[in-house]
Amino acid sequence: MVNLFNIATALAALSVLEPTLAHPGEAHDAAHVKRELAIRDHLASHSKRALGSCEGSAQARALKDRAIARRAATATSLRQKRGLATNKPYRRDLAELEVYEENSHQQNNTGYTLNTPESTIFGANTSCVLTPEDTVGPYYVYGELIRSNLTEVQEGVPMHLEMQFIDTSTCEPIQDLVADIWSCNATGVYSGIDPSQAAGEGGLNSTFLRGVQVTDTDGVVEFDTIFPGHYTGRATHEHVVTHINSTILPNGTYTGGTVNHIGQLFFDTALRAEVEALYPYNTNTQAVVSNDDDAWAPSAASAEYDPFVEYVMLGDSLSDGLLVWISIGVNTTANYTDLAYIASYWTEDGGEVNADDPFNTNMGSGSSNSSSNGTSSASGSASSS
Repeated sequence: MVNLFNIATALAALSVLEPTLAHPGEAHDAAHVKRELAIRDHLASHSKRALGSCEGSAQARALKDRAIARRAATATSLRQKRGLATNKPYRRDLAELEVYEENSHQQNNTGYTLNTPESTIFGANTSCVLTPEDTVGPYYVYGELIRSNLTEVQEGVPMHLEMQFIDTSTCEPIQDLVADIWSCNATGVYSGIDPSQAAGEGGLNSTFLRGVQVTDTDGVVEFDTIFPGHYTGRATHEHVVTHINSTILPNGTYTGGTVNHIGQLFFDTALRAEVEALYPYNTNTQAVVSNDDDAWAPSAASAEYDPFVEYVMLGDSLSDGLLVWISIGVNTTANYTDLAYIASYWTEDGGEVNADDPFNTNMGSGSSNSSSNGTSSASGSASSS
């Protein structure tokens, strides 16, 4: 049995370590990180074993078939909307590559033909590859808008992100799960953060690249965003937090519920290099951190632990966009609510700093409507963006 107390203790210890100048809260003591990674990997192994008992069921196979069909249809639809050729992509044989994180999770190549089965192309990561619990980081904004298009006016490589959440005990999709995602922009800037907390961030009333969706009957959410940029001290990543039993409010936000997953998604080294060569990513002056050197990206992954997304290029150029997907196993009974430290709230009056956040280096610079466990008394208004 996994000792959730130890996991919580390790995460809590990591969350209050001395911040960096570039992004407060992103520097972590090496000994604490090593201990937390060991706990995280143990949790992944435990969940993988639970999934192994049910992933061969008829329901799990049917779920995989639907995922393949859905991803194929999404790729076709996105290409049609953008006037792109509907060439079929090619899935590389991951076993050919020696170091997992250096693998290409790209699923298109000229080696296959139009007769290549969709199950070969879109069958990767359809059932039970995990992204174990991770640090929430210093920039979690509670009460963001329920919306699918997060781009606003941010420039960058268009990225259509599909995530599927699966119960680790039953291998069944988790419906009505609130999935909250956020990332920095192409030059390493986060929205929703008061510049007094972190110099150069987007400001409390900004919302770019943040949003919430509720999972459907197949446990799926989809977002239109951009490929994240990088910043000092961290490899390129996307944050994910999920809430179960939340209440959806009529003004397009949510409240309450229990946080049952805190994670981060990572990207292939080769893909990152291609993106970083493009504008506006190439105007980012912050130091690039490799997946190897990042505290939270694994130096090597396994069948039990794969936080790297699969993807296809929608056209011949990255500027045509990416379809990105991953399936995430979630323990529906887990409770990480107290570890989801909130930097600020999105309210009906805009952004408000959470002065009780341990990451907040300017305590008292703003007001908080609630305790740090995510039960805000004010909620945001819906947006058409």
